[in-house]
Amino acid sequence: MKAIRVHAYGGPEAMVYEDVPSPEPGPGQIRVRQTAIGVNFIDIYFRSGAYKAPSLPFILGKEGAGVVDALGEGVTDFRVGERVAYAGATGTYAEEVVVDSKGVVHVPDSISDETAAAMMLKGLTAQYLLRRTYRVQPGDTILFHAAAGGVGLIATQWAKHLGATVIGTVGSQEKAELAREHGCDHVILYRDEDFAARVKEITGGKGVPVVYDGVGKATFPASLDCLSPFGIFASFGSSSGAIEAFDIGILAAKGSLYATRPTLFTHIATRESLDANAAELFEVVASGAVKIPIHARAKLADAAQVHRDLAGRQTTGTTVMTP
Repeated sequence: MKAIRVHAYGGPEAMVYEDVPSPEPGPGQIRVRQTAIGVNFIDIYFRSGAYKAPSLPFILGKEGAGVVDALGEGVTDFRVGERVAYAGATGTYAEEVVVDSKGVVHVPDSISDETAAAMMLKGLTAQYLLRRTYRVQPGDTILFHAAAGGVGLIATQWAKHLGATVIGTVGSQEKAELAREHGCDHVILYRDEDFAARVKEITGGKGVPVVYDGVGKATFPASLDCLSPFGIFASFGSSSGAIEAFDIGILAAKGSLYATRPTLFTHIATRESLDANAAELFEVVASGAVKIPIHARAKLADAAQVHRDLAGRQTTGTTVMTP
């Protein structure tokens, strides 16, 4: 089969499109013939070596959807021919992938394979942020950085559906229009404006109870100045670079704040939590309350260019690759 492998950590040029043996499922695993592959910023972290793979070379990718074509010993929850999707797999930049069955969900008829691959990782991230990290309530005003990104466009729609007033930051006028179309009541161009001052202006000086930040270095520590007392700074990514170590005393000085660095994989570590979170995601998408924006499609063979566009923050919404 064809796959994208990384033999040495590096830039997009480190991604090699090559033939590799088709994997065989072991006990508790299933093999999936993939029809759609999700692309996420975490893939860049692994390709560059910011996150380490267990060994080199390795196949990139965490997210995808397709059809079960082989079962490992002991698998009883899935059958050959069923449509499935996953957000915590290893090696999805390939025509076929072997996945632990405990990390796989059935895809309902109301959701296409392409939509499932586009939304599993980003949609489940939005789910835990809005429903677990800080449970958004009607009447809340929230701040979401990178509101036109893959997670942002899902989360802002969902937050609006929950009854929140949504403030979003973006990096360009084009992205500002997109953010408004997907639920943002107020959009701030964070490169051109003092976003903390604008948030205080919008909220009448009160600040917001939560800041969801997938940007990192470029928006910290100013994000803390957006929070009301006892507010939560939820850092779930670092597209502009990692936040450097800081004096925890700053949280006291700025209003007894909370700071957390959650990750999706903790939230879907059990069969029960994965099924419950995915069911909630599928429900809001199937109802039409949240639409999954797929703004780019590419062939697996062109994955290096996809990474260049993503790293350059030239993309909006979601990119899906096909084998």
